[in-house]
Amino acid sequence: MNAEFPRSDAPAAALDEASLARLRELDPDGVHGVVNRVLAAYETSLNRLLGQLRSETCAGDAALVAGIAHTLKSSSASVGALALAASCADIERRLRAGAAGDLRADVQRLLAEGEAALRAVGAVLRP
Repeated sequence: MNAEFPRSDAPAAALDEASLARLRELDPDGVHGVVNRVLAAYETSLNRLLGQLRSETCAGDAALVAGIAHTLKSSSASVGALALAASCADIERRLRAGAAGDLRADVQRLLAEGEAALRAVGAVLRP
C-alpha cells in the first residue's frame, strides 16, 4: 500500500474534491478555464493510454504496462482520480521490481479504473 495514493479495489465514482479545489486555486475566478483545460487534456491522454492497454502489443509486455502506469500515476492524482493513481503506483512499483504477477489482471485493473476516471472526468466536463 502506498501512503501517497490510498489503495482502493473499487473504481471511484467521482474525482476527489480536494484535488479539484487545488486546480481551482490556479484560476480562482475561472476566467482562464484551467480546470476544464486540465481535465480535457487528461481525458485525451487517458483515452490514448487506455487504447494502448487494450491493444495486443501490450499483452505480455510488463515494461509497457509499467510505463503506462507511470505516465498515468501523477496526472491521475493531480485531477483527483485517486483510485486510478493508487492502482498505477501499485502496479508500476511491482513491475519495476521484476515481480510480473498476473499482467493480464493488472491490465484489466487499469482499464476498469481508467474507465471509471473517464466517466468521472466526463461528468465534470459535460454535466
